[in-house]
Amino acid sequence: MADRRAYHHGNLREALVEATVALIEEKGPLAFTLAEAARQAGVSAAAPYRHFKGRDELLEEVARQGFDEFADRLAAAFADGRPNPLAAFMRVGEAYLAFARERPGHYMAMFEGGLSIAGNVELTRTSNRARQVLLDAAEQLSARLPPEARPPARMMADHIFALAHGVVELFLRGRPGGRSPIPASEMLESGVLIYLRGLGLIDG
Repeated sequence: MADRRAYHHGNLREALVEATVALIEEKGPLAFTLAEAARQAGVSAAAPYRHFKGRDELLEEVARQGFDEFADRLAAAFADGRPNPLAAFMRVGEAYLAFARERPGHYMAMFEGGLSIAGNVELTRTSNRARQVLLDAAEQLSARLPPEARPPARMMADHIFALAHGVVELFLRGRPGGRSPIPASEMLESGVLIYLRGLGLIDG
């Protein structure tokens, strides 16, 4: 249980976020209540209403913080395409998996909490920042082809995003090797390489 002193130090909002992350990791993003978050944070059931209108708003804050860190990690991994776009692209995939593995509560809030990202200005902003990294990477990778032969960057970004999310859902969670003897990182890397070869973006 979170330390009750967090409330007295003026950190109630963050204490509730941390409590919610723990509950999501334990129960999933749809199975906790605001009262449980308050109890986990060591405060009264009425205390969360000082910062959040309800459970969904608290879940949105967890997702917002997650998207912010997620975008930072992807941007740092891409590093403007250095030393080359393909290497940078593969680092982005590794960063995606690392975030899902190290921040499962945030990841589930972001992608499995049933939130309307389009209906929330802050969620839209932070999720778009992460998406922009994939768009930039796709554009740099396809720059070697003539303009008329380049696949749409948005399509590429969506396909890679879907591939990474599928690897997380199917192969990253649970006991290692439970569903596949191949590590999730290798599963994602091989899938991305096959996809890029199919588009004619890499040789081999």
